Amino acid sequence: MTKEKWAIAVLRIVIGWHFLYEGYIKLMTPGWTATGYLKSATGPLSGFFYNLASNDSLTRIIDALNIWGLVLVGLGLMFGVLVRTAAGGGMALLALYYLAQPPLFSPSAGAMTEGAYLLVNKNLVELCALLVVAFLPASEIGLGPLIARLRNKQPAGTAPQPLLAGVERRELIGGLVGLPVLGAFVLAVLKKHGYKSFEEMNLRMRVNPGDNVMASATAKRFQFSSLRDLKGELPYGRIGKVKLSRMILGGNLMGGWSHARDLIYVSKLVKAYHNRSKIFQTFDLAEACGVNTILTNPVLCGVISDYWRSGGKIQFISDCGGKDILVAIQKSIDQGACACYIQGGTADDLVAKGRFDLIEKGIELIRRNGLPAGIGGHKLSTIQACVDRGYLPDFWMKTLHKVDYWSARLEPECDNIWCQSPEDVAAYMRQRPEPWIAFKTLAAGAIEPKVGFKYAFDSGADFICVGMYDFQIVDDVNLLASMFDQGFKRDRTWRA
Repeated sequence: MTKEKWAIAVLRIVIGWHFLYEGYIKLMTPGWTATGYLKSATGPLSGFFYNLASNDSLTRIIDALNIWGLVLVGLGLMFGVLVRTAAGGGMALLALYYLAQPPLFSPSAGAMTEGAYLLVNKNLVELCALLVVAFLPASEIGLGPLIARLRNKQPAGTAPQPLLAGVERRELIGGLVGLPVLGAFVLAVLKKHGYKSFEEMNLRMRVNPGDNVMASATAKRFQFSSLRDLKGELPYGRIGKVKLSRMILGGNLMGGWSHARDLIYVSKLVKAYHNRSKIFQTFDLAEACGVNTILTNPVLCGVISDYWRSGGKIQFISDCGGKDILVAIQKSIDQGACACYIQGGTADDLVAKGRFDLIEKGIELIRRNGLPAGIGGHKLSTIQACVDRGYLPDFWMKTLHKVDYWSARLEPECDNIWCQSPEDVAAYMRQRPEPWIAFKTLAAGAIEPKVGFKYAFDSGADFICVGMYDFQIVDDVNLLASMFDQGFKRDRTWRA
């Protein structure tokens, strides 16, 4: 076996690893579907791919073919079985990916971008690599040729010989080279995605069909909704010239700023879940469900810019939080924010210190750049103080939630309540003519969406900002859309 043959075999195996992992991730992701990717297709065949995605029955078939095609191609390339067939299948898949998102028109919408593409992207490069694998002797090393060698080594009419008799050591190593690679693949997957504990497996074995919960809250069964379960359509409003979905995606979970009270492990948990790839998937799903805006800190500007370069379109409102508010505002403007506001905790602190000059300079800077400017507040007194001084922004960001949930305590400096007098907030905001985005409407997950959403809009909010994991988006959109269909009991007229 020459060095050239081993080099081609290594190329074949690493491509097989990539295909197998892509298939595994899609298989293990609840509700994964190619619908969003197909509907965002660009180029001359975009209409064809969009029509495919519009047929639910056909989409299910496409999803299954995509997942299992990736898995089988990956295994074939990794083990060296039916190599030319596997390479041909891989090239077919890559060609479809390339045609759905040709870099001549725009970057690939479904993938992370490490650089700029023009005609040639990673799909095309890997397709050409598989072309090399298909036509050069990459199939001479692997399990396939070893099996063929063992089948043909026993001439008819001769005495039986040991299974591996006559097989050279190099042939055996070459034939079984895929096995340790598969072992490394399994270990890498387990390290990245975690091991199931014996305790968890024992608990799940005891779950009866139809049970929603077993012995504890940690043993719940969840049914994740996918894009094909989307039934509702969100309405929109405007702040200035900016069109906003009535529900805005919150960025705290993605940035790791989640409020978890005494659960000190949660910050690391959400950061581990919301890697860049998962953030892109969440943005893509939100857009497909009609959520066109995320509200977040300037820290995530880079991630959002990369998402735009990969073909995404979600717009973002920046809270401009940071040590230097004017620097944060300028960074947000430079990075393409559609609106900016002075973050609630920052505004609370500035008002308490009497630093109204910074609030005024911040509003002026935002407006000077042609964007809607807002002021936030956890405390109602912050909003009142700004109004009293004549600072009238283009919109308000004010916390709003009920205070009857089990962990609500009104002690100061207790991170479990963010709106101590919601009735007073609703009464005061009823008189304000500026649009109002309510946030912390679910009290950091303590309130169910069906309760928190209705309360916020009944109380006069024009928009709500909600932190959502990807598996919650479809259900939340369906819920809110049905609420708008039924109407709200609000005294405050819509301001947006």
